[in-house]
Amino acid sequence: MTREALCEARHVSHDFVLPNGKPLRVLEDISVAVAPNEVVALLGPSGSGKSTVLRILAGLIKPSHGDVLYHGQPLQGLNPGVAIVFQSFALYPWMTVRQNVETVLEVRGVARPEATERAVQAIARVGLGGFEDAYPRELSGGMKQRVGMARALVVDPEILFMDEPFSQVDALTAESLRAEVLDIWSRKERNPSSILMVSHDIREVAFMADRIVVLGGNNPARIRTVVRDELPRPRDYQSTECVALIDQLHGVITGSELPDVAPTAGPRESGFYEPLPRVSPGEITGLLEYLDARGGKGDVFRIATQTNHEFGQLITIVKAAEMLNLVDTPKSAVLLEPDGRRFVQADPEERKAIWRAQLLKLSLFSEIATVLRRQRRHTIDRDFVLETIVLRMPQEDYEKVFETFIGWARFGELFAYDETSGTISTYERRRSAQTKAVSE
Repeated sequence: MTREALCEARHVSHDFVLPNGKPLRVLEDISVAVAPNEVVALLGPSGSGKSTVLRILAGLIKPSHGDVLYHGQPLQGLNPGVAIVFQSFALYPWMTVRQNVETVLEVRGVARPEATERAVQAIARVGLGGFEDAYPRELSGGMKQRVGMARALVVDPEILFMDEPFSQVDALTAESLRAEVLDIWSRKERNPSSILMVSHDIREVAFMADRIVVLGGNNPARIRTVVRDELPRPRDYQSTECVALIDQLHGVITGSELPDVAPTAGPRESGFYEPLPRVSPGEITGLLEYLDARGGKGDVFRIATQTNHEFGQLITIVKAAEMLNLVDTPKSAVLLEPDGRRFVQADPEERKAIWRAQLLKLSLFSEIATVLRRQRRHTIDRDFVLETIVLRMPQEDYEKVFETFIGWARFGELFAYDETSGTISTYERRRSAQTKAVSE
């Protein structure tokens, strides 16, 4: 496959540099190739490095180690054969559909008459004929994503990169868009020759991909396995073969993201802090209550089906509960731990106390609690916590981690957060201030 590959990463590793100058490895020994006339999927949960791999192959990121090739030659700068459809629509609101599509041709120096003609053709190709003069505010989410697809296709890319392009639209629209993308790709008389897509949706990659590259782990992420999908097209989600493939991928993801063997060193020993899953306390509580009502145990596949959760999101919820020592996950089972059982059977005040105790076992919460105790007024600025997150988890979206941090802390009344002043304090400090205000 190496000589045939359109683009390829060979033994690529990538480091982010921490504020203290030390490197943090986020990808380790990644080798991925995209051959002509195939759909390749990068599958894995949030934080598994999928988007970073895609950006490296697109030439948006230069890897710290390893080689990136385009048609067998070292890639210099941006990959000339690639166009990308991103998760967010990223449309210019003051431009019409046609103008949004024309912009990418104008920056390439295409004359206006030709740019207009090609834009109109691309818009029709994605099923938006007649909407050329509409503005983004007049379009549904699915129509906006079609504009993003037209903008990528108008440059006639050899490879279409898609970074979770269907995650911002409803399920029915996503189904339609997947089928339309495959229909466009299957027309072999024109580009794109191949597709590289990033997804955390197992059913989606089983429906679309020829090869599925499963990534997992944090700091660094690695390739867990590569699964070849040889099911004939068009595919049926309900067929015995497709269901078997989905179950196989479920097993791979569960085994890598919910391992039976606990890590030998915690965040402090390794020097890095484990990222906080983007999960609300309510979702964790809901999982615990579900398990308690069923004798304290369940199976991740059955839980996902019965609670109408997308499998990848359920795995994230389970990981969050496991981080808090509220559940255990032998193989595909999810079991209530003693602390989880105490939590779910406790009254609201006792739940807060149990939640606080579990939070303080996590390095980020423990560090902030220590800093707050040392402050004379027991308050710190929001920026201090953001800087701490950037330092400890540089590969994460620090704003989203901060939102999760505050949500978890508030639920257990560990920390209080004042949005107006941007300050974080202990709940004891907040109660003292409230008592003083009442007395005055």
